Amino acid sequence: MKIYPVIMAGGSGTRFWPLSRKDRPKQFLPLAGEAPLLAATLARLPPLAKADRTYVVCGPQHAAAARRMLPQLPKEHFIVEPCARNTAPCVGLAALHVAARDPQGIMAMLPADHHIAKPAAFRDAIAAGAQLAERGAIATIGIRPSRPETGYGYLKLGPRLAARGGGKGRARLQAFKVERFVEKPDAKTAARYLADGSYLWNSGIFVFRADVILEEIRRAMPVLGEQLAQIAAALGTPAYARTLKRVFPECPSISIDYGVMEKSDRIAVVPADFGWSDVGSFAALPDVRTTDATGNVAEGDALVIDGRNNVVIATDGRPVAVIGIDDVVVVDAGDAILVCRRDRAQDVRKAVEELTRRGRDEVL
Repeated sequence: MKIYPVIMAGGSGTRFWPLSRKDRPKQFLPLAGEAPLLAATLARLPPLAKADRTYVVCGPQHAAAARRMLPQLPKEHFIVEPCARNTAPCVGLAALHVAARDPQGIMAMLPADHHIAKPAAFRDAIAAGAQLAERGAIATIGIRPSRPETGYGYLKLGPRLAARGGGKGRARLQAFKVERFVEKPDAKTAARYLADGSYLWNSGIFVFRADVILEEIRRAMPVLGEQLAQIAAALGTPAYARTLKRVFPECPSISIDYGVMEKSDRIAVVPADFGWSDVGSFAALPDVRTTDATGNVAEGDALVIDGRNNVVIATDGRPVAVIGIDDVVVVDAGDAILVCRRDRAQDVRKAVEELTRRGRDEVL
């Protein structure tokens, strides 16, 4: 079975400002280890998938940096979107490229900015999803929740399917039909989901055949299907770049979850536990970085004295001291400083929006 991983690397990562910038988004930062998240995503794939079957989708602003970071990938495996149009057009465009090479090729759609603590268990889950996909299902990987999280969407489990996957010496993984996709809940509902046991976090990781996802796009989003057909007709010809530049910006900007998955009756889920984090904001760094005895992340020349559960990051050799306070984020990027409560870390994007409104492009 051949698996074609597609790494989605088009995000802007505004919740990690001031470390992230327009030309250095979240996936290019070493937020969960020594390697940038994008490089770590590629590194965890072997031996499940080889570099010559792996693709990266990104925007024109980041294509050169992505190629430099991942020199082991063939140049033609960097699929450059003319502009950002969310994940449904991204998935469709990638499927055209894989289908041109292998119409029933099994694609694993992987966000470039997630952290996986247990890569072997991750590969087992992808392999289990690929077995489902081989038979025409659209498989997603659901994460067993460890807390009543309000920042993630959920999947409601339906009937159990046949056991699949599992590497040598490992337990076989179960699979289920997906009864429904569930929006991000409030705290009370999230606690109920956790207690219920039949809800999983939606990881945003999908596995499907190229022909199947293109068929589902045509059925659920006929306009996008027609647009992809125009691009497909030009694929591999001198007209491709011109056609892509003309057609792709007109594609509907919608996620693959909303546009296709929630309307499909082919969705299956493999429940898994491989130390997953979407590294969604600075508040998540204690989950993926080393902390001290009182739960602080202190990077660079950062000092935390008499404080708990803080995230303090100092760059350029300039000491940053936080004294006598708890649950704050302080980030000194040299030309910009962020200070916020940890429970407001999701709102960092509001600072980016305001700086954009003020025309402060030099710090964006």
